[in-house]
Parts: sequence; C-alpha cells; structure tokens
Amino acid sequence: MKKIDILEKKLKIEEKRKEIQKLEKESSHPDFWRNSILASEKMKRLAELQKEISEIENLRACFRKGEKKKFEKILKRLELKTFLSGKYDQSNAVLSLHAGQGGVEAMDWTEMLKRMYIRFIEGQKWQWKLADETRGEEAGVKSVTLIVYGKFAFGFLKREAGTHRLVRQSPFNADKLRQTSFSLVRALPLIEEEEVKINGSDLEWQFFRASTQGGQNVQKVSTAVRLKHKPSGIIVVSQEERYQEQNRKIALQVLRVKLWEVQERKRREEEQKFKKGGKKASWGTQIRSYVLHPYHLVRDLRTGYETKNVESVLDGNLEKFIEAEIYQLSLI
Repeated sequence: MKKIDILEKKLKIEEKRKEIQKLEKESSHPDFWRNSILASEKMKRLAELQKEISEIENLRACFRKGEKKKFEKILKRLELKTFLSGKYDQSNAVLSLHAGQGGVEAMDWTEMLKRMYIRFIEGQKWQWKLADETRGEEAGVKSVTLIVYGKFAFGFLKREAGTHRLVRQSPFNADKLRQTSFSLVRALPLIEEEEVKINGSDLEWQFFRASTQGGQNVQKVSTAVRLKHKPSGIIVVSQEERYQEQNRKIALQVLRVKLWEVQERKRREEEQKFKKGGKKASWGTQIRSYVLHPYHLVRDLRTGYETKNVESVLDGNLEKFIEAEIYQLSLI
C-alpha cells in the first residue's frame, strides 16, 4: 500500500478529488451551459480527472484482491505518467513521417511506419486524423502528417522522433537483394492558439480540388487548402477533409505547430551557445533499427532495448520501447 500512497502524492490525487467536487458543483448550476464552449472544456476536464481517480481506486482494489499481474500493469502505467511532467507532455500531438534515403524502398518503409503508429495510437484509445499525405509514384508514401488527440499523446510520441532504419530483402527487386531504407519521424505538440499568434495579413491562401481516396478522380469543389506563411516561407497543405473550412482549420493548426518549432529551435540554439560540449539538437539522428534479413531484430540504439518479435512491433506494440526511453531519462 506504501507504493500506492507515494503514487497518489506524486499524481496529486487529493487535489484532483477537490477539483472534481468543485467542477461537479459548478456543473449543477442552472447557468452552467450558458457558455457552451467553456462548459464543454470543464466537462472534459471532469471526465479526465474522474478517469485518473478511477485508475487509482482500481489499483487499490487489485491490491486488496491479490490480483498481482493486473496490479503491476496498472502500477507501471501510472508510474510512467509521473515521469511525463514536461510542459507539453499531456498535449495532443502532430506526428509526421518523411521518407529518407532508399527511393521507393524508403517510401514503402514510411507507409509501414504509418500503419505501425496508427495501430499504436488506436491501442492507446486515442483519436487521430490524417492532415496530409503525399503518396509515392510507385508505392508507399513520401510524407504523411497525423494529428493525434489523446492525453499524454505528445509525451509518448516525442520518444519516437528520429531516424528509423529498416534492413530487409527488397520486395521491389527481382534478385531480392538486401536493402537498407530510412524514414524520419517527427513529433510536436499541438499548440493552442493563444501560444502562437498568427497575423492574418501574413497568410496567403490557395484552394484547389483534392484527389479522392486512391487518386483516381478529383472533386468538383475546391476543398483542398495550400497555406503559405509569408514571413517564414512555411507552406502547409491540407486536403484530407471533405469540406474546405475543415481543411483550413487543420492547415492553421499545423502551421502554428511549425512556427512553434522554429521558435523552439532558435531557443535551443541560444542555449547551446552557453553550454560547452553540448550536442546540437537534431531530428535526424538514428534511434532504432528494424532488421528483417538475415535475422529478425528491432533494437533501440538509445536504450539498448531489443526484441526479436519484429511483427509485433510493426503491429504497433511500441510500449516497451517508449517505457525504456522514459525510464532511462528519469534516471539522468
């Protein structure tokens, strides 16, 4: 029980119980829904808090019943959250994948990673939306951007940022030669509007007809959006939604994230000027190797964690890799 008591203090459970009482009292007021947007935000917060309390109560119940395996699983998940205390760790995320060296092989590998991450996201009970995708001429995708909605989405997915390397027998070569492919994964928090202000006069909008799924036809209405931020030159495309207004909203969300990234990069570069021997922050470092030939192995180069069950990893079972990275950083 001592472990649970310590965990409750770290997660500030008593404070959250008081916040629940406050929100429940507010929600019972006759004027609560007068401001529907604010009311919805408060009800969402209430549901999140109730879920956290329910997890702790479930943990105590497992301890009392002697359900050791279930107890350890819930305990590990809750302990993991105590390490995710960064400013944006609880935020939604923007996950983007980009094919690197390897031509059509790399594009196919990027599509494999897209499938892997979607399965991981769905396994976490998060929601996701396809913001943009550029398909390869022969196979796979050149790049893809997903918006991921879920508590701790960024805290988990930021551990996946970096270069992912695949070694396999080529399915696109008659001789089935061994081929190495690379794909770059980037993860950024979905930034709120008030954190990055965008001047409307700095924007240049273009609208065009989006290709339908499969790219065989084009829509009759110009629903797709191409947005350029003139001061920075950043261009964002969104064409996956059916309506122009939805694509405009997504384009602005992604642009806000990209502008935040530019600000963060400048801040990190300034910090590096005052640190001797510090490594320059970069998205391009290799973090993980996936080998399908001549043997089966997935190995994380940062933590050393590895598994021979490559199929399971490619099916979205990434928890062990992410946990290893979080626990390693918590010891630094």
